[in-house]
Amino acid sequence: MDVSVYDPRIPKASSLEDSKEKAPLASVSDSDFVFDRALEQRLILKIDLAVLPILFMLFLVSFVDRSNLANARIEGLEHSLHIPPKSNGYNVALFSFTIPYVLFEVPANLMLKKIKPQWWLSGLMFSWGICTMGQGFTQNLRSLVTCRALMGFFESGFVPGCAYLIGSYYKRHEFQFRYSIFFSAAILAGAFSGFLAYLLAKMEGVGGYEGWRWIFIIEGLITITIAFAAFFLIAPWPEDCRFLKPHEKDMMLRRLAADRRHVKHDTLTLRSFVTTLTDWKIWVGMLAYFGADHSASAIVSFQPTILTQLGYTASEAQVHTIPVFMVALVLAITVAWVSDRLQHRYAFCMLGATICMIGWGIELAQANPVGARYFGMFAITTGVYILMPVLVVWNLNNLGTGYRRVIGAAFQIGGGNCAALVSQNVFIASHAPRYPEGYGVGFALNVMAGVCCTALFFGLRTENRRRDQGLRDSRLALPQDELDNLGDDHPDFRYTL
Repeated sequence: MDVSVYDPRIPKASSLEDSKEKAPLASVSDSDFVFDRALEQRLILKIDLAVLPILFMLFLVSFVDRSNLANARIEGLEHSLHIPPKSNGYNVALFSFTIPYVLFEVPANLMLKKIKPQWWLSGLMFSWGICTMGQGFTQNLRSLVTCRALMGFFESGFVPGCAYLIGSYYKRHEFQFRYSIFFSAAILAGAFSGFLAYLLAKMEGVGGYEGWRWIFIIEGLITITIAFAAFFLIAPWPEDCRFLKPHEKDMMLRRLAADRRHVKHDTLTLRSFVTTLTDWKIWVGMLAYFGADHSASAIVSFQPTILTQLGYTASEAQVHTIPVFMVALVLAITVAWVSDRLQHRYAFCMLGATICMIGWGIELAQANPVGARYFGMFAITTGVYILMPVLVVWNLNNLGTGYRRVIGAAFQIGGGNCAALVSQNVFIASHAPRYPEGYGVGFALNVMAGVCCTALFFGLRTENRRRDQGLRDSRLALPQDELDNLGDDHPDFRYTL
């Protein structure tokens, strides 16, 4: 094999496609680049520091804004807005966010291909920050629902957009750890949100406003402020980045080209759009994410309420959410690191699903004493936050690049987030504190997630073996424009298992 050693003095690639033209990286049996490991590690660290911290902060704020309704509820929101305690008004406020969030996820992610990420992501954040703040001034359920629906609309493009931006900078088996660092902001937000709500609720009576209103007002102001700073800090696309020196940028583009082999940035045609939406991998991955997202949505929306029904006061419940999320944070990042090191996803998906099922089983059995039920909260939270980021990265690892990845990511996350509509309607107020439907559905959907992951693993392994045997080589005879647009259907592409 002809091995070329990377030299910063070679002509620089202006884009990922140019790098592939100047450096033939078609396959491991053709011509490979060997990068100086020390240089490569310094490059990756530089990318980490430029890309991840600001997106982590934005997602932290996003999740605090999304989940603060649960904190406001136990501080008196329903009483102030005259929502009957045994009605499902709170549930209506929850799914008013979810419906536009799901409906606009794919269109919003397509916009990311037309608008620079720093404009798009910071603009979305500024908009939902106004809506968050507006919830603090609502006087009835109707106005609260309106604010929540607008929040869902503006937040719809944020998470899949961040996932796509992060993935564009890293090789496939570097992505899991980075995405889990990003996703851990949601876990940290679960702990931080409870603590922040505990402090802000102490502002009861300031300016004539109840404490729960200050939760929304202050958190909305924080979001708006950070959105302005984010515009200057969010990284652009790799081809446009300015935080790297020219030779570093060239090295980044070459290593990405080597990792993706023949997979190019595809063009969006009706045929490629239909092919993407009918891809069995995306549907199975979406169903697995659906099963996982139900647990995450239930924890975010109902954990403070469940803890108060176990005998804790409102303040104690806010504080008791903190260790639950901190344990999940440590384990989720550890699993992500191991997953990237082993270049494997399936076993870790099953680990998360199994832990989550144990937690739902404890809650469904109404185990005593209270400590056992509290442990169930630990298991559900830890399991689901191990499972969800691995599922997203597994899907993106196997979708090539360009529009196929944009649409696939949005479809998986958007379709999976429909589970929030389920979780928000199975914890029925009149069935508290046992919630048999809520706990039973949580257990069943995690079983479904495990089954889907298993189907995905065996399906991908079978396809890899077929390509190893040359059973897909007939596609190499396609016209060049069609061959370039195959994405992960290219015979040289191998799926991550």
